[in-house]
Amino acid sequence: MGDAKVIPFDDDRDRSRGAAPAGQSRTGQRARRRGARTGQSAPLTTVPGQQGPGEGDGPGKGGAGPSEAAEDRHGAEQRFGDADGAGSRGEGPASGGEDAAAKGALGGLVARLLGDDWEDRAARGLAFLRRRVTGEYEVDDFGYDRELTDQVLMSLLRPVFEKYFRVEVRGIENIPADGAALVVANHSGTLPLDGLMLQVAVHDHHPADRRLRLLGADLVFVLPLVNELARKAGHTLACAEDAQTLLGRGEVVGVMPEGFKGLGKPFADRYKLQRFGRGGFVSTALRTGAPIVPCSIVGAEEIYPMIGNSRTLARLFGFPYFPLTPTFPWLGPLGAVPLPTKWTIQFGEPLPTDDYPPEAADDPMLMFNLTDQVRETIQHTLFKLLVRRRSVFF
Repeated sequence: MGDAKVIPFDDDRDRSRGAAPAGQSRTGQRARRRGARTGQSAPLTTVPGQQGPGEGDGPGKGGAGPSEAAEDRHGAEQRFGDADGAGSRGEGPASGGEDAAAKGALGGLVARLLGDDWEDRAARGLAFLRRRVTGEYEVDDFGYDRELTDQVLMSLLRPVFEKYFRVEVRGIENIPADGAALVVANHSGTLPLDGLMLQVAVHDHHPADRRLRLLGADLVFVLPLVNELARKAGHTLACAEDAQTLLGRGEVVGVMPEGFKGLGKPFADRYKLQRFGRGGFVSTALRTGAPIVPCSIVGAEEIYPMIGNSRTLARLFGFPYFPLTPTFPWLGPLGAVPLPTKWTIQFGEPLPTDDYPPEAADDPMLMFNLTDQVRETIQHTLFKLLVRRRSVFF
């Protein structure tokens, strides 16, 4: 061992003679040279892929070899470099995963709040706004805007229908799947919310996706803003000409013959039908051959219990009546909030009119009999629904 030769070592010779064997590092070779000078044997190196005893337990117990330490230092430098470089800019894999996780969590929160189909509804909403801006929508000669009614007005009325009044609809199949029909209903509630709820009932519950065109009083088409909304929603003036035109087109037309007499009657007379006018709706049905569908609405009478009528204020504002209720006008705007009563809307069996001759529309006795028949059917159904009702609010 004393006359052992020292083998020179440098990078140039290694590159000219070939790379060092796998698993040998510069530190190990230098240790072997020092052992050759001092007469000590150099420490053994481990075979790549194998681990000697005590390795991996730390420096005091054999620890990791120099090459592994160098690799650890290289990995640490690379990690710090990523943190200072691409990772700090959100371009590294970890940052991309965090962004994806954040987007996923945000998407899940939006889906829980708005529903799973919120993206489709948002796209439809943007398309709707674009058509509104560009004017690419249709309005009929009565001012009916079907797209606005379906997507906006019904969306605003539907929560009131389903959550506030919790309307139960019965006999909706009595409205024909196609062709004209005249729906005749009772009228009450101080404000005409029953007409709006009747429109939602036909729109949302009819299996053939029918639409109801309501006939309104003159006052509806005189009030600012109300006039425009009523026209957009498909309402038209309660006259024989408009009703006959709509029925001739095969529409479902709704009429409330009691008018203001039913809408503004005292709370003590609730669910007692008033006079149905002169039977003009029967004449219109006979001329067009449209069936008459009687409809009974329970629950609207109690939303604004009318305990008085200020005739002075009614004349001052030009209204047919000015209601006084337990909450209005004493509580101001808060008193205009309706009570959350439980509603039931029931459609009766249709009364056919196409069996009568054309001249039957001019027979006053026949019109009186048919009008009275429809009125009695609605009144009898109201009494049956009231007997079965458990409570005004439940």
